[in-house]
Order: sequence, then C-alpha cells, then structure tokens
Amino acid sequence: MATRQSFDKALAELQQDVLRMASVVEKSIYNAVKSLATQDPVLAGEVIEGDDVVDEQRYQIEDKIIKIIATQQPMAKDLRILITGIRIVMSLERMADHSVDIARVTMCLADQKLIKPLVGITAMAKLAQQMVKDGLDAYVHNDPDKAREMCQADDEVDHIYHQTFKHLVAYMKRDPSTIGQATYLLFVARFLERIADHATNIGEAVVYQATGERLELN
Repeated sequence: MATRQSFDKALAELQQDVLRMASVVEKSIYNAVKSLATQDPVLAGEVIEGDDVVDEQRYQIEDKIIKIIATQQPMAKDLRILITGIRIVMSLERMADHSVDIARVTMCLADQKLIKPLVGITAMAKLAQQMVKDGLDAYVHNDPDKAREMCQADDEVDHIYHQTFKHLVAYMKRDPSTIGQATYLLFVARFLERIADHATNIGEAVVYQATGERLELN
C-alpha cells in the first residue's frame, strides 16, 4: 500500500508540473501575439528569452517520468499516464517554439505600419489558446469526451487560416510593396495553425490515457 501511495503521489506531482509548464506556454502564446499586434519588441524579447524556461521544464518532467518508469515499472493504465505526460510536454514545448517564431516576426516588423488589422490572426490565437486550456482541463479530469470535443475547434482554426491566407495573398497581388510584410504574417498564421495542431495532439494523448485508443482527431 505504501508503494502505491508513493506512486500516486509521484503521478499527482507530475500532473502539477505539466500544468505549470502549460501555464507558461499559454502566457507565451498570448504575449507573442500581443507583441505583434502592438508591435512591441520588448515584449517579443521576453517571449524569446522565456523559451529557455519551457525547455528546462520539459527536460525536468521527462527526467521525472523516466525515473518513475525505471523505479516503479508501471503497467497498463499507469504506464499510459506516464506516456501521456511525455506526449503533452513535447506538444507544449513545440507550441512555445512557435510562440518564439511569432515573437521573431514582431522583431522584423516592429518599425513597420501593419498593412491590415490582425483580425484573423487574433481569432486564431484565441481559439488556439482556448484549445490548450480545454485540453489541459480534459487531462486533469481524465475526460476523453472533452478532449474529443476540444479537438473539433481545430477545424475552425484551419478555416480562419485559409481565409487569412487568401486575404493576404490578395493584398500582395493588389500591392507588391506589401509582399514582405504579408509573407511574415502568413508565417504567423501558419505558426498559430501548428499550435492548434499541437493542442489537438494533447487531446489525442488524453484519449489514449483514458481509453487506450490511438486516434487522430485532426
């Protein structure tokens, strides 16, 4: 019984570590898009510098999981919980990388007037952030139904991405002087679309943890 209690405590601590990492990543996504919308290179620099924190959190969590597997030799659902933890932190780390990519675009465009309001990009960012929140909520409550529901939002992100792509291409056709900035904004839209994909990966991991099913939900 003592061994099981120790294992359950380790799993609970692991979950809290994942949630702390997710909180940092959510803030990184928000600040990256805000830095672009407000053309704030200082905030963008904070996002870039903060990536080291996310990387370190990932390594620490992975090391804990490896130690648990080596010392506890978990089986069945317990092993799925640990594998899910690894999958989630990998997805979170990639989201943080894309946040850095967006912040670097801010650095490139900080001294330029934006060619258009960032309506589509802002909408994509809000949806992606909500997907991350809902995915982690499903993780905390081991709720595969919520995970599946969350992943459906990826379709809306894809729709906005394609609309944003068309609008920016139209700008470039009408006015070739916008090609440089519009290309950067296309990159941003793509980075956000990828963040939503990684959020979907979290949903898939939660379904696997809860049911053992390997599904592609995007």
